[in-house]
Amino acid sequence: MAERLQKESEDWGSGADPMTDAQASCLKTLSEQAGRPAPTQAEMTKAEASELIDEMRRAARLD
Repeated sequence: MAERLQKESEDWGSGADPMTDAQASCLKTLSEQAGRPAPTQAEMTKAEASELIDEMRRAARLD
């Protein structure tokens, strides 16, 4: 089986850009499920949002 190679979010060229609408939607859903307030798009970068999504999915055992 081939390994999947992924670039770390801090190495993304666009990682400092504001999070995307899709990331905001995903975080809203995950936050509601976890009973946590959802961060706003102005609060997070793409890279930070990606890390939080991964963390919340692991915590919810969704990956």
